[in-house]
Amino acid sequence: VTEYSYSLDEEGIGKTAFELIFAFDEVICLGHKENVTVTQVKQYCEMESHEEKLHKLVLQSKINETKDVMKRKASEIDKSKIDKNRSDKGGFMSMGSGRIETSFSEMSISSSGSGFGSGSGFGGITTDLDAFSTKPKGRQPSAATAPPKGFGMQLGKSQKTNQFLESLKAEGELIVEDLQPKVGQSRVAAAPPTDPITLTAEEKLNVTLKRDGGISNFDVQGTLSLQILNQEDGLIQVQIETGGNPGILFKTHPNMNKELFSNENILGLKDPNRPFPTGPAGDAAGVGLLKWRMQSADESMVPLSINCWPSVSGNETYVSIEYEASAMFDLRNVVISVPLPALREAPNVRQIDGEWRYDSRNSILEWSILLIDNSNRRSVHFFQYRKLQV
Repeated sequence: VTEYSYSLDEEGIGKTAFELIFAFDEVICLGHKENVTVTQVKQYCEMESHEEKLHKLVLQSKINETKDVMKRKASEIDKSKIDKNRSDKGGFMSMGSGRIETSFSEMSISSSGSGFGSGSGFGGITTDLDAFSTKPKGRQPSAATAPPKGFGMQLGKSQKTNQFLESLKAEGELIVEDLQPKVGQSRVAAAPPTDPITLTAEEKLNVTLKRDGGISNFDVQGTLSLQILNQEDGLIQVQIETGGNPGILFKTHPNMNKELFSNENILGLKDPNRPFPTGPAGDAAGVGLLKWRMQSADESMVPLSINCWPSVSGNETYVSIEYEASAMFDLRNVVISVPLPALREAPNVRQIDGEWRYDSRNSILEWSILLIDNSNRRSVHFFQYRKLQV
């Protein structure tokens, strides 16, 4: 039931009544239990029809074409009304309005130029003009100077939709809806490096701890990459420090001089007269120079350890979660996910350092800490929950 309904009260069950009926129909047949899993029930209930999707796309394309025709006709009618009003008012008013529009256009161009903007006391006016251009107030621009927004884009979209539907009919491929991402959710691309030479070190840690203590898996993998923008800067060598840890295994690129690295910890090509390859500013990958890996069974090297102590009292369970971070380095954007059984309501959090969120669909409590430093190397999280009675 919790897979389809966020809340288990009467209102929540009523909103998902049909989904629950279909799910129970897959589980029980003629009073007998079917041998199916929750994953299989989801697959059976989410069966999709190729013909239904094709019909919906055809119907949507017709609706879009009809809307385009309506907007085009409405634009033509508005334009004809404007032309008729101008012709009725006479030539003098038409010339006057033309002079006003031209002077306003020239004023806008001169205001964005250096002469008007650099004048003393006009800085605030430039800002106001920018705000006015983004958020217009008062008189709306005419149809001749500002055509309807997105009119041409909608026509192009209709053509692309028709071509897509025709290709589907010809090939019989499965239809997948194209979801356009929201502007607010789009990620801002990272600025490309501007330095002529950039070294990037990336290290990943994968740790698996046992339930009763001890390490099941401890794996550290790292890479060192080099990015050069200009070809004249390619004749270089890189001096590094390995730290002297015997447990770390290093592996250089096949084109690197292994003897030079083993003896002097210097990364250079086998041919000293050959420059390193260069790449554009947008290529953030660079050239891989060195890789390293370390495996260990020492529990003291784990950057973060977690202890969980649940205590059952009747229908309620009291949970105490404690984390302890190592003093080797600070941790950022830490998320601790606690799996819970199916609950009737969200758990009652009594004490927490940071923020928490309860995912009712997956029944997971997420504990988020932005920064773990010397001020909060150790912290305890208390909460209680009541298990759902079936």
